[in-house]
Amino acid sequence: MQDIVYKLVPHLQEKEMKRQIEFYKKRGLPPPNYTGNDENSNERSKTPVAMNGEEQDFHRSDEQINVCLECVTGSMRNLKRRFLRLSCQATIMQLKKFIALKIYNNMTRFKDVDILCNEEILGKDHTLKFVSVTRWRSKDTPLLLHYRQRVAEL
Repeated sequence: MQDIVYKLVPHLQEKEMKRQIEFYKKRGLPPPNYTGNDENSNERSKTPVAMNGEEQDFHRSDEQINVCLECVTGSMRNLKRRFLRLSCQATIMQLKKFIALKIYNNMTRFKDVDILCNEEILGKDHTLKFVSVTRWRSKDTPLLLHYRQRVAEL
């Protein structure tokens, strides 16, 4: 139906496209289905944009920390990739959920995992920056963390 209108009204399609492009430029959004050759289109495609138009950062601009995760007991299997690069704002709870997902294929079993640094169990709300500064101090990177199955309390 729209094709018929464009054929009947001269230059309507071009004017409509220009208005649409201006609308999205004013709001800093990439136009949908626009295949223009402007230089900004490549830059926009590299930066993910949320549905509400805000750029998604995913903590990429945060300070990063290298972490090595090793299993200390034979009851759990080792991770395929034990080295991770994470935001310093990541918490031990997030690491527990990651390990539970990789080991048990079930994120809800994060309570079955303990994470240790220097043989000390870390609290769920500790950030990696906090652990790095207080437990690891000035040791070489990566931050070495051990994980094990939670020891049942009697």
